[in-house]
Amino acid sequence: MVNVIVILEIDPARVDEFLEVITFNAAESVKEPGCTRFEVNRQFEQPNLFALSEQYLDQAAMEAHYQTPHFAQWKEKSATGFVLKRWAVKGPVLD
Repeated sequence: MVNVIVILEIDPARVDEFLEVITFNAAESVKEPGCTRFEVNRQFEQPNLFALSEQYLDQAAMEAHYQTPHFAQWKEKSATGFVLKRWAVKGPVLD
């Protein structure tokens, strides 16, 4: 298994725009044969801070995700500046 954990700080004025795009991406991602989880979490105390938790069967499935139309849409929309800060950890689940 491969997990991807992404922390995103979103421009507070553009949270609704972000949510529209990321929830579509998440819903489409879990339809991929190699994606077993794609969850979007929102911080209680800072409502413009989000965590994405993704799980793929293997690295090939993760890489295939990056070639999908819904990921391309996410990448295009997120490049418009609503993401203020981004941190990510990608890698295998350790036994």
